[in-house]
Amino acid sequence: MDAHHPFALLTPDTVLDAVESLGFVSDARTLTLNSYENRVFQVGIEDAQPLIAKFYRPLRWSDESILEEHQFSLELVEREIPVIPPMQINGETLFEFAGFRFSLFKRFGGRAPEFENPDHLLMLGRLVGRLHAVGAMRPFDHRPELTVETFGTDSLDFLRSTNVVPDGLQAAYFSVAEDLLKVVAERFAAHPCTTLRLHGDLHVGNLLWRDESLYMVDLDDCRQGPAIQDLWMMLSGERDQRQAQLAELADGYNEFYDFDPSQLALIEPLRSLRLINYSAWLARRWDDPAFPMHFPWFASERYWAEQILTLREQRAAMDEPVLRLF
Repeated sequence: MDAHHPFALLTPDTVLDAVESLGFVSDARTLTLNSYENRVFQVGIEDAQPLIAKFYRPLRWSDESILEEHQFSLELVEREIPVIPPMQINGETLFEFAGFRFSLFKRFGGRAPEFENPDHLLMLGRLVGRLHAVGAMRPFDHRPELTVETFGTDSLDFLRSTNVVPDGLQAAYFSVAEDLLKVVAERFAAHPCTTLRLHGDLHVGNLLWRDESLYMVDLDDCRQGPAIQDLWMMLSGERDQRQAQLAELADGYNEFYDFDPSQLALIEPLRSLRLINYSAWLARRWDDPAFPMHFPWFASERYWAEQILTLREQRAAMDEPVLRLF
């Protein structure tokens, strides 16, 4: 690992010492779990269930923004909404060891939900509706907001500044991206909405099915934004399939919070922002040795040529009729 990257100092011994600094006795076994943004480990504990230790990426979030995420999780748990909160130890959830900030979580297993099953979609709608009913009670003070600027304009500016797009493809990529963002901004302006506290990155990988219930995990990207952000990633397939999925989600959602049909016009704009922001995220993390190792294709011309095609297709999708609720 690059010795200049902060995570190079996060050795297995450091992980064990950090957990033991909170009074636990480890059995010296660690298992690295799948995480790129942060570093997450399963740590064996003597005569007890293993714990999950999450070490936050240095300089990404302020202490206040991490604690606000934790408070949101705990607020949801207090209302019996199934999320996995950080452990509280002597009333604290965020700790520091050897220059790293970290939190502990109870190990919680499960399997992926089956969203081809309408009952699972209905349950997801209920879960998100409950989440948003709490999220609407007050805004975040320290977490960012999902906007055209933060996900779109800022992302393109960063990609330009790093010169990561191959020279021969820069004109085509930035031309189609700028055109797409212009239409996205117009769509957001035409459909203003009240924002609320969101999960922010609610895809199937952040949901677990266990004991006949759905659980949300990983609120690391929670932020202020339009409610539809926590729903649109569950829609897939042909238009009639997405319409049917949307109907199930909305039925469950409406049991706990009012679904705003006007936000359906933001689905394709949000998808557009996610595409551009994803490329910028990879570029921002390229100095982390884990990224060239796991995403080697990002540095290839083929990736950017495919992105140009994807953004052109997305621009065409913006002109298609918006999904409807009947």
